[in-house]
Amino acid sequence: MSDHVDFGDGTFFGQVVGKAEYRQQAPAPTALDALPPRAAGFTGRDEELGRLRTALAPSGLGSGAEQAVLVAAVSGLGGIGKTALAVQAAYAAREAGWFAGGVLFVDLHGYDDVPVSADQALQSLLRALGVEPEHIPATADERAGLYRSVLAEREAMLILADNASSPDQVRPLLPGGGPHRVLVTSRDRLPQLGARLVPLGQLTPGAAYGLLDRALRIADPDDGRVVAEAEAAARLAELCGHLPLALQIAVALLAEDPGRSVAELADELASSYDRLTALDDGDRSVRAAFDLSYRRLPPAQARLLRLLALAPGREVSEEVVAALVGAEGPPTAGLKALARAHLVERGSGRGWWRLQDLVRAYGAGLGTGGDAVEDGEAARERVLSHYAQRAKAADDRLRWLPGMVEPESFADRAQALEWLDAERAGLVAAVHWAREPRYAAAAVSLGLRLGEYLAWRRYFDDLITISRTAAEAAHRRGDGVNSAVAWSNLGIALRGAGRMDEAMDAHSRARDLCQAAGHRIPEAAAWDGLGISLGHAGRLAEATDAHVRARDLYRAAGNQHGEAHAWGNLGNALTRANRDAEAIDAYTHTRDLFRATGDRHRLGMAWHNLGLVLQKTGRPDEAVEAHSKGVEYLLEFEDWHRLGTAFRSLADACTATGRTAQARTAHLRAADAYTRANAPKEAADARARADASHEDSQALEGAGSLTVADALTAPEEPTGTPVPGGRPGRTGVFGRRGPRPPGVPDSGGR
Repeated sequence: MSDHVDFGDGTFFGQVVGKAEYRQQAPAPTALDALPPRAAGFTGRDEELGRLRTALAPSGLGSGAEQAVLVAAVSGLGGIGKTALAVQAAYAAREAGWFAGGVLFVDLHGYDDVPVSADQALQSLLRALGVEPEHIPATADERAGLYRSVLAEREAMLILADNASSPDQVRPLLPGGGPHRVLVTSRDRLPQLGARLVPLGQLTPGAAYGLLDRALRIADPDDGRVVAEAEAAARLAELCGHLPLALQIAVALLAEDPGRSVAELADELASSYDRLTALDDGDRSVRAAFDLSYRRLPPAQARLLRLLALAPGREVSEEVVAALVGAEGPPTAGLKALARAHLVERGSGRGWWRLQDLVRAYGAGLGTGGDAVEDGEAARERVLSHYAQRAKAADDRLRWLPGMVEPESFADRAQALEWLDAERAGLVAAVHWAREPRYAAAAVSLGLRLGEYLAWRRYFDDLITISRTAAEAAHRRGDGVNSAVAWSNLGIALRGAGRMDEAMDAHSRARDLCQAAGHRIPEAAAWDGLGISLGHAGRLAEATDAHVRARDLYRAAGNQHGEAHAWGNLGNALTRANRDAEAIDAYTHTRDLFRATGDRHRLGMAWHNLGLVLQKTGRPDEAVEAHSKGVEYLLEFEDWHRLGTAFRSLADACTATGRTAQARTAHLRAADAYTRANAPKEAADARARADASHEDSQALEGAGSLTVADALTAPEEPTGTPVPGGRPGRTGVFGRRGPRPPGVPDSGGR
């Protein structure tokens, strides 16, 4: 870019001020080297490593003339060392230079109560590849297509999908072709994937003995207890079932107490008969190792382990751990002690912890008798209470508008979103506790509080799941209004996922429940959501009637923000029905109401929609002014797809009035916004339209460096105050955002 602005042959009177704005956009973060660390003391898998090496080798490097293998699947008993083997093979392949593009890792948690779906895994992998969250498509097919497209542009990559339970979890993660490879671990063989199958059995006695000695010497190079007590070590390995997980725990126990002999540990292990049922093959079990470790814990640490096993989500933050144990702060010393005993692992970030799947199952089984039952149930209630309080505060911040009492718990919108993003897995998992009567009321309330956030982030899969759960639980409790709210949220999520017929059914159910209970504001939201879905289905007369009903209900309740949404959605339906004069009136009401409520995001969309109908009715100069104002407001937010549409509409209006230079600038800005929104077809179209302009190249270069206010018709100074944090919730056209009573769903065009 040049360091000057060329105004061409323009004639100027008086002082001329040129304004330029420079922005530097950092690339999205990637996670292309995401392998977990190698297992300490790994040994005894030479044959399996050789088979995986052959499967992962680039075409032409395998043995003989074998066809390239796209997928290799390691299968075996839980705790047998599948992940350790896969990670070891991945490191070896990377060090051989076979995967210059990097290695992706995703844990599918296939045997959890709530496994990671293929859609969720795709979302995680797309983020690891550097795709911004707001650019990730809503539907499964679109996500899979984007994932394959991104991989097609990369050098050879290895995708390690850990802990899969079914082929359906893995199939969408397969690349479309090229040099990429997929390595899967599972407790099942998964022959349906057409994979190179690598079944994994128990370690040989010699390999198990070697693991004990090697891992113990990693802790202390001078520790020769295994060699000195070879017979006892062999017995210890047998008592551990020759399972790597149990052997690692045994090593931790020996390392924790350098004065203990291997024989003493083997004797203690042999005397333990309480074995982990899920991993009992008739004469071997890992529960013995877990029991032995658990019995040595002080009471506070033993209780901590039991309660950690009840935590929702795959990882748990220290603030949630504090809620579990009923303390003001996290039990840091206890967590570190459990980590040393290999019963707890550090999570993906500082202050986060996780239990290995088998340890979680073991810990949960410890809380099934005596006082531990009530202790565990009370802990879950505390977690729900903590989540409810924090989620309410975060939700209030997301809905805050100027003129309202400012929430105190989160300094700004970005901070609230950061907390919600970090705790999302736990929050969503906790809502599933609504299936149990003791937790139903609190879990339903929590689920409703997550509606705005999940819709803004476009986590429609999660929103669909928790909304169904909340609706069913509220119905069982005879709670009609919250059941209706959950159905409305479900309608929003289904519509966001492109499932319009189901969305209409969900909104209709919500409406009927609200009518029966006499709750008018939730009924208005249900009518508005139903109208949007009807409009998308082409049933415009019904859509218009639904929005009128919503508008009248909101107005009767004195809810200006809701009325503004209903007016805007009514305008959309009227425009589609070619009732343009009425649409202009509706959009004008919308604009004025959003200005009054201080919702600048919606105000920008109102100006945009008004500009569209003005252009449609042959009033291009007014359309340019309206679109310019809409763009100015929308530029405050990272709503890239909608901003691209706004620039495109502005370009069309400028073209209609002969402002070709401004039209080109707007088309180029539309292309940039669409690119950020991961809409390549729209971006290419905008660039093609820009190239079709015939303005002088020098003048175009100068115009391209100006701000929108300089290059386009400057709007009058807008009213209202920016939302603190600068990023209001992402929703669709006229989607509800702002104040509402607790439990009232968000309606509108998400």
